[in-house]
Order: sequence, then C-alpha cells, then structure tokens
Amino acid sequence: MKKPGIKDLIKISDYIWEIPKSFREDMRVSARIFADEKMLDDILEDKSLWQLINVASLPGIYKYALGMPDIHEGYGMPVGGVAAFDYDEGIISPGICGYDINCGVRLAVTDLDYKEVKDKIPKLTEEIFNQVPSGVGRGGFWKLNNDEMKKVLENGAQYMYELGYAEKEDLEATESFGKLEGADPGTVSKTAKDRGKDQLGTMGAGNHFVEVQRVEEIYDDADYVDFTQTKQNDISSKSPSYSAKSTSYSAKSAISKKLGLEKGKIAVLIHCGSRGLGHQVATDYIRHALNYIDKQNIELPDRELAYFFYHHPEGQNYLSAMKASANFAFANRQLILNQVRKAFKKVFGEEIKLKQVYDVAHNIVKIEEYEGKKLIVHRKGATRSFWKGQLELAPKYQGIGQPTLIPGSMGTSSYILIGKELSKEISFGSAPHGAGRLMSRAEAKRKVKGNELKKELEKRGITVAAGSMSGLAEEAPVAYKDVSEVVEVVHNIGIAKKLAKLVPLGVIKG
Repeated sequence: MKKPGIKDLIKISDYIWEIPKSFREDMRVSARIFADEKMLDDILEDKSLWQLINVASLPGIYKYALGMPDIHEGYGMPVGGVAAFDYDEGIISPGICGYDINCGVRLAVTDLDYKEVKDKIPKLTEEIFNQVPSGVGRGGFWKLNNDEMKKVLENGAQYMYELGYAEKEDLEATESFGKLEGADPGTVSKTAKDRGKDQLGTMGAGNHFVEVQRVEEIYDDADYVDFTQTKQNDISSKSPSYSAKSTSYSAKSAISKKLGLEKGKIAVLIHCGSRGLGHQVATDYIRHALNYIDKQNIELPDRELAYFFYHHPEGQNYLSAMKASANFAFANRQLILNQVRKAFKKVFGEEIKLKQVYDVAHNIVKIEEYEGKKLIVHRKGATRSFWKGQLELAPKYQGIGQPTLIPGSMGTSSYILIGKELSKEISFGSAPHGAGRLMSRAEAKRKVKGNELKKELEKRGITVAAGSMSGLAEEAPVAYKDVSEVVEVVHNIGIAKKLAKLVPLGVIKG
C-alpha cells in the first residue's frame, strides 16, 4: 500500500494537517494530525501515519482518525492516536486500546518548599524506591486472594478507599472517580488474574516511573477566571480599562492555587498501569478478535487492528475485561500514592500532606457523547482533556476544567494544562499523553550507556534510583521528542492551555 508523504498532507491550519479520505479507496474518513511543520519529518519517518490511515478505514469510524503531536508507531494504531466509532454500528478493538490498559499518570503536590528541603531529596528518592517495588514481573507486599482480586477489578481505587489507602479527595481527583462501572471479573482470565495478584502497588519497568518534581513555573491563567463570581464588584473583565495584570486581584495562578500548585513547591508524578494483568487481558482478547474476524471473513489492512463489533457478545466481554483492567490500574496508582505518602512521612514527619491534583488514563475505551452522537472513544497514548462545565467531572473541576497531565521524558520537564472547550469540538475531548518516542528501546540502548546517563542526570541535580541501568538507557531523553514542543502545539491549537511547568528532582525507575 502507498505510504503517505509530505505532499499528501493538506494544511488545515498552522498546527492541523489532514490526509483526505480520497488518499486511499478504503478510507471511510480522513486522518488528521496535530503537529507543527518541524514535527512532520519525524512523524513521516515511521509507520504511524500509515497506521492512522488504516484506522480511518474501520467500520463506524466517526469524523476522522486523530494523531496527537506525540504520535509514533505502535501496535496496530499509533501511540498518540484517538479514534471514535458510532455506538450503534461501530467496533471495539483491543489492539487499538493497547496492551497496557489504563497506563496513566497521577500528580500530587505538597506544601514543602524546594529551598527548604533540597538537601533531603536524595534520601526521599531512595525511600520511595524502597517503598514502591519496581521492575519486570516484580511483585509487591500484597498478594491478593480471590475475593480481594474480585473487589479490585470491580471497584478500583474506591476499594482502596474502603481499606484506608485513599482519601475521599483522591477519588474526586481521579478520572471516573477511580472506578469504571460494569466491570465483570468473570471476563478476565485466570492467567491474567494470576499475573496480577501480587502486582498491586508496584510500578513495573519500561517508561513507568515515580518522579519527585519542583513546580518551576506558573503560567498566566487569567483568561480562565470567571470574574463575575468574585466579591470585588469594582473589577469587571468587560471594562475597557480592565487589566488582569494591573489590578490588585491576582488573576495569575487563581486556578493553580486552587489545585495546590505554587512555584517552588514539591510535587510527585506517578506513571504506571495495569501491569501483567492488563497485558494478559489485551493478549487474550487480541487472540479472540483475530479468531472473530477470520470467522467473519473480514479483511483488514493490518491484522493488528482486529476488532469486534461493539454490540457483539465478545465485544461486550472485552469491554468488561478492559474496564476491570482499568480498575486494577486505578487501584495500583492509588496504592503507590499511599506508599509514596509513607516515604514522605518517614523523611519529613507525620504532618506532611500530599494533595492529589488529578489522575488520568492513557490507554482506554470510553462511551462519550460529541455533537449529539454517542461514540465509542478509543484513546491510545492520549489523555482525556475535558472542559469547564463538563458534567462527568467532579464539581471541583466543573468550574475550571480538567487538569491535563503531560509528563516529559526522563530528566525533562512535565506540564499541567487545563482542558478547554475546543477539545470537545475537534479532538473528542483528548490531548497528548507525553513526549512520544523517537527511538526504539533497542536503538536507545545501543546509543546510550545507563551508567553514563545516571551520572549526567546527577550532575544536573537529579537523583536517580533505578533497578536496571539497561532499563535506564531505554528511557534516555534523546529517545523522545521535546515535550515542550508537544505542549506548545496543544496550547496554540487551544484544546488545552498551559497552567504549570514542573522539573524533576528525583527519578525512580524499575
């Protein structure tokens, strides 16, 4: 099949490009990419656009197949991809959702000021490394029995709250309140459950991490503030003389302060997913999907895109198993946060508090409504970015929009953005999930020495605790795109706006 090139792209705007459905006769919708011109060369080097075009050929796809600025080649669908399918006639695909179901990120902040605690960061990093088991196949302190596994799969982080491992505010600051309704543990194989039974509260390996960070910058978020709700009646955003920066009312950081984000404060970012359980669920249902399309004599441009029609019993079984895996991941990040809180208390004292800002999923399937249509939204390496007033959000966030977390590669900045209403119109409420890979893990290991990378990071004042130097090399910053460029595209399009920039102080890896 013809590989797309730069000449096949239609420029919609400075940051939006499109391959029309006329490019290939089997395309049902166009393929659309969010990127600046500089990014296009890297995007065209791998198979990611070809994969996005393949997704655009699937039954029931709505409007367009979307590629975020962190797009890169993945399994079937590119990582950094979003695809929505008609609820009545569309499909659900385990390959599109991906292997690490509900891989996601969780951010918590403290009142600790960096200048006052910087000498204790190495000790804190080592303590978190001790409290949070990491590494391939590594188990944790809790081996779930059958009843506990059932409760985790059904109730996710809400079960952690029942056991005292979560605060009520944690659930309000978690996508879907930490639980997807309708998860049936019976649709998850015994093999998957066995793989996950000792992995709750563990990080795993690969690009998963826990990072101690410092809030380096707060951006001007005056345009988000509803000034009609303030008690200062003399201030009016409609007045010609009004200036957000010149009045005594501090519009800057109004939202960030509400979220606990203040310049110089210490924060923690947790990145992990459903571990071996979610990987096995994906493996099981990709196999079932391949059998399904063979029995139905369905031809695909790429068999990695094997699917079920959404309302077919096997499609519903996968949906239920995917929800159960997502719940496992919500519980996993919740338990890790509990362990991180223990580490902070051990280093800084019992009075220290970690306030959760938000938790979002990267690889997930959700039923959502756009333009009056019920859709089956697949996000793969993409994060939810809901807007002010979206009713699925907790009341706390309905007035400001959803925090959208975009972590950088190891040793680079991470960003917090706020979802904007334009995301409802052009991106199915979605934004990028990170920097996006440029190199394969094998290439990164050939070009980077883990020990040298560790020394380089420590020279920059970043403490590293890692179980594997080889694994460290795989995640070297040179293996990824520049996250700042990814964020600028999102910010300039307007699907989410920059709120804060965080820089790493301590990195904990498997």
